[in-house]
Amino acid sequence: MNRRAEFLERVNRVVVKVGSQVVAPEGRLNERALDGLCDGLLALRGRGIDVVLVTSGAVAAGARLLGLRERPKTIPLLQASAAAGQAAIIQSYGDRLRPRDQPVAQILLTADDVRDRRRFINARNTFSSLLSLGVVPIVNENDTVAVEEIKLGDNDRLSSLVANLIEAQLLIVLSDVDGFYDADPRNSPTARRYGFIEEVSKAHLAQAGPTSSGAGLGGMATKLEAARQAALCGAATVIAKGDSPRVLEQIMDAEEIGTWFAAGESMSKRKHWIAFSSDPRGSVVLDAGAVEALMVRNKSLLPSGIVRVLGSFARGETIRIADQEGTEIGRGLAGYSSHDLDRIRGRRSSEIESLLGYKYFDEAIHRDNLVLI
Repeated sequence: MNRRAEFLERVNRVVVKVGSQVVAPEGRLNERALDGLCDGLLALRGRGIDVVLVTSGAVAAGARLLGLRERPKTIPLLQASAAAGQAAIIQSYGDRLRPRDQPVAQILLTADDVRDRRRFINARNTFSSLLSLGVVPIVNENDTVAVEEIKLGDNDRLSSLVANLIEAQLLIVLSDVDGFYDADPRNSPTARRYGFIEEVSKAHLAQAGPTSSGAGLGGMATKLEAARQAALCGAATVIAKGDSPRVLEQIMDAEEIGTWFAAGESMSKRKHWIAFSSDPRGSVVLDAGAVEALMVRNKSLLPSGIVRVLGSFARGETIRIADQEGTEIGRGLAGYSSHDLDRIRGRRSSEIESLLGYKYFDEAIHRDNLVLI
């Protein structure tokens, strides 16, 4: 039995992400691809696997429905296109799945839904309830209201966050290409597809170019980043061609298609949230001794190792941790506000109470609230 097959024997929960170029190339819903995708979702459900579908294509489909000739460039038109397209897409999935006794539900998320810890847990509870009822949740970013999501968001990243939310073992990213190549196969006839990648490296990210599609936001680099993030919550990732017949069944049968990214050592859901879901509000710069204490000796961050405090943040908010060259080495939940940290930076923990008039903790960031990147 090969490594894929061994891993897949333990898989009972999957996130499937499908891109705009599969769902709505040139703004038209791809009926054949949607038929195949829904057949695949039903096949996974027939194997007793919980499935969440993260779907793109709302803006692309909506722009055509509204009579626009190209992807909108203004926020109001993007929001209008997302509203029109989302209705068409959810109806298309429902029309294919409900008559075959597969209930579906729509979940629209914004960045705040995963950045805020309480809303993150509420979203997780919603997914848990739906999956326990045998429902296939269909997820998209709520582009109709979330301006920042339209400017900066992409569903590749969203899919990895959903994988963490539902504790999925596998993330399947369906694209318009059949995997990750060492060069763009549309421009280079000698490009070689990777079959298996143990860990996403800087070299891999450098090989991934920007998107050449006018339909969506994500390129191969965002897919690799999603695979890296999924690995840190213990999930493997497969990138494969979305309009291939029976692609989901082929993946679950351990056939050698697409590019497989190995699952990594799982960090806690809370630490994954700190690293990838929460929104950093500022940063602290450390001296060499503090960097070594964190990176080598697995210690908490003490005020004595902080040389500079940047930005404005409250106690408990996520902040970046950087060395003196400006390289981000981690993220964590601040034990003190930016104002307080600036007063106690470079000082011993025993001096905190005399400097501030009170003391919460000895640590600026406790190890339990710190993630190294």
